[in-house]
Formats: sequence, C-alpha cells, structure tokens
Amino acid sequence: MIDIKHIDALKKIVGSENVYSDKAHLIAYSYDATRTKYEPDAVVFPKNEEDVSKVLKYCNEHKIVITPRGAGSGFTGGALPANGGVVLALEKYMNKILEIDMQNLVAVVQPGVINKDLQRAVEEVGLFYPPDPASEEYSTLGGNVNENAGGMRAAKYGITKDYVMAMRAVLPNGDIIRAGKKTIKDVAGYNTAGILIASEGTLAVTTEITLKLIPKPRFTKAYMGIFPSVENAMNAVFKSLAAGADPVAMEFLDSLVVKALKEKIKVDLPEDAGALLIGDVDGNVSEEVEFQLNTLKRSFEENGASSFVVADDGKERDKLWYARRNASQSITIYGSKKLNEDISVPRSKLPEALKAIYAVGEKYGFKVPCFGHSGDGNIHVNVMVDGSNEKELELGHHAIEEIFKLVVDMGGTLSGEHGIGLSKAPFMEIAFNKNELDLFRSIKKAFDPNNILNPGKMGL
Repeated sequence: MIDIKHIDALKKIVGSENVYSDKAHLIAYSYDATRTKYEPDAVVFPKNEEDVSKVLKYCNEHKIVITPRGAGSGFTGGALPANGGVVLALEKYMNKILEIDMQNLVAVVQPGVINKDLQRAVEEVGLFYPPDPASEEYSTLGGNVNENAGGMRAAKYGITKDYVMAMRAVLPNGDIIRAGKKTIKDVAGYNTAGILIASEGTLAVTTEITLKLIPKPRFTKAYMGIFPSVENAMNAVFKSLAAGADPVAMEFLDSLVVKALKEKIKVDLPEDAGALLIGDVDGNVSEEVEFQLNTLKRSFEENGASSFVVADDGKERDKLWYARRNASQSITIYGSKKLNEDISVPRSKLPEALKAIYAVGEKYGFKVPCFGHSGDGNIHVNVMVDGSNEKELELGHHAIEEIFKLVVDMGGTLSGEHGIGLSKAPFMEIAFNKNELDLFRSIKKAFDPNNILNPGKMGL
C-alpha cells in the first residue's frame, strides 16, 4: 500500500482533482480485456507531459510502481497494475490530435487519442491512417504503439510500427526524450523509437506520437472465397500473394466459426463452407481493383475454391465484414471461456500450422475454432473450455503451451499483435534463448534501473 503522504504529494503535483484512491476508481482501473483484476493504490490523471515527468520523477525517487494505461482494451494484461502502486491514466486529458500536416503527410497526436477518431479526422481531408485493430473504436493510439497493434489491413499496409515516425516519451526518472524525427529519412543515432514501440509501457511513458499518413485510395471492393477445407484456403493465401495479388486484407474463418456465426449471430453464410477467406482490395483506378480481384479469383480457383464472390455495393461489403467482425463473439457456443492466442507464422506455413493446431485440440478433446489475419500469417487460435472447470482450464493451458511450441518450431511467434503482458510471460523461454532474454533485461535496466515502470510484464 502507498502511504497517504505519497497520495498527498501526488495531489500537489497534478491537483487533488486528478488523484483518486477511492474504491470506485480503484476497481474501475483494476482490469482490462483479460478480465483479470489487480487493484492499484491510486489512479493519477496527468494533464500534460510536464505532469507525467513530475509524477514519474517522484515515484522513481520513492520506489513507487507505475502502470501506464490507455483504454485498457489489451488481451494480455499489459495495463494491469499487478504490483499495486499508481495507474497513470492518459485518456482523460492527453487525448488531442495536435496536428494533421497535409504537406508532409503526418499526424501528431497525444497517446489518449482513439484510433478510429484519427482515422475519421484524416479521411475528412483525403488522407488515410491504415492500422485498424479490431478495438479501433475504443483503443488508444498510445496503447496501439506500445503493443504494436495490427489489424485487418496489415496484409497490404503493415502494422503500427510501420507508421510511427517519432515519439516523445518520459523515462522512469522523469527525463523527457524525443525518439525519431518528422523526416522520412533519419539514420542518426540508435533507433530509440523502434525500441519503445511494442515495449508495453515497461521502458517509458509515451506523451506524443508522430504518425505517417498516406493518400486515401479512391476505390475499394470486398470479396469472399469459399473453400471445401482449411488446407485449400491456407494454400490459397500464400500462393495468391506469390502470384501478384496485393489485397488490403485476407481474413480467414474456419468451419467452426462459420457454424457459430450462423447459429448465434444469424449471419447468412454458405452452408457447406470448410473455410472462408474474406477481404478487400483497393486502388486509385478501377482497373487496378479489377486486376486484383481477377488475380485472387484465378488463384483461389486453382487452389480448390468452390466459389468466389465480389460484393456489388457497400451494403454487400458490410455484410461480409459483419461476419468477420463478429467471429470472436460467436464462438462462445463451444465453451464458456476461450483461451485466445494470436500466434503468427510465415504464410507458407499456414496449412501445416492449422493442421497441427487442430490435432492438439483433438488430443485434449477441445473445440479450437480459428480465424484471423491469414494475409499476414496471424491467426487467432481459441481453445474453448468450461471456465468453471479447473481441470479443463489446466488442460487448456497445456494445449496452449503445445501450440506455442509447434508455432515457434515453424519459425513463428507467440504473438502477432496482442503482445506478451502478463498472460504470455511464462512462455517467453519458448520463443527466446537465455542470451536474448538477458539482453531484454539489460535494456529494461538501462531505461528503468529501479524497476518502477510496469514491472513483470513480458517476464521482465
């Protein structure tokens, strides 16, 4: 517990109206999307970068743990105050779009800006911010940067790290730094921004982000490929891309997810689909869009697709994307709790990886519906268990560990977009050797020698 004198000191720094230690605030900031709960001792709302600096300096001097937090929408516990201390909540004040620079095609934002709000703002002036995590309606850009969020458009446009040009951040001792520049090229010094991206709030607190924008494509169309099996669909993914297709997104739904969508969400999907690939293509001329669709159609059919559907209008496109966006909610028909992991493998390994994942499910007797961003090799694997059955939960975690091992053996990774946080920290030794983990720890110590900033995340 934090001594009351420290609470009073924090109130002097940011104002008494911006520090709370009442039960309501402690509960509200005790959990994230994992539904795991850890209560902090206090919640602090900094008004600006100077406040962040002063709070960090004070807490560092007094060895008080700090957990930075945006919207709390993460799936691995990155924003959970697992060691108590102070939650530094950035969404209340530090939520402004500071600049949309039309000449240099960049946006400068504070960390509390909602992803979708930036997308809407730049699209109003004909620009485009591509990263679109499923949580885009409520997740903050600071959280997106610190978790290196992906999204459905990553197949063509990449992920958050591909759009971060510069950052301002506060180190645990209160020092303010700038990482990167507004320039397209910058090779002076270490790539500090690259180290901070995906660091899950363990190295510094982000206070400002400069993001690259691109012109918004003029034309977009959606498509759906219907396949008799997952193997056919996964072969079509990497073979279509190798054949010259460049889709914005290529999303995957297996037969278990299709069945769940039809039963629970009442989505109209093909009865006999073994797997579906759903996505968009875009371009600045209609001929480019048609070329992409024709390339996909030809490749899908060569890899066993029974049908290739193109959405004729916006309404039809929305119907296809409604199915994809409701995949996660639908699969609760298979179990009261889903152990949801976001593994990623080289795209050519997708057929082998899915086959092995389903085999693990059969071994333990669990349904394992899978969906996700197959266009970039990122699949959401869901081991469905009875959340009230401790034995099932334990077996489910064993199944997850086996899946992680086989994915890493294929050259894949534990997480494509959710990060490590608390929930995947026990598995870091599967993906990294001792020398690599020691390097991570030395980086953490260089930034945060007193280990006050989000300790325990990523196993650090």
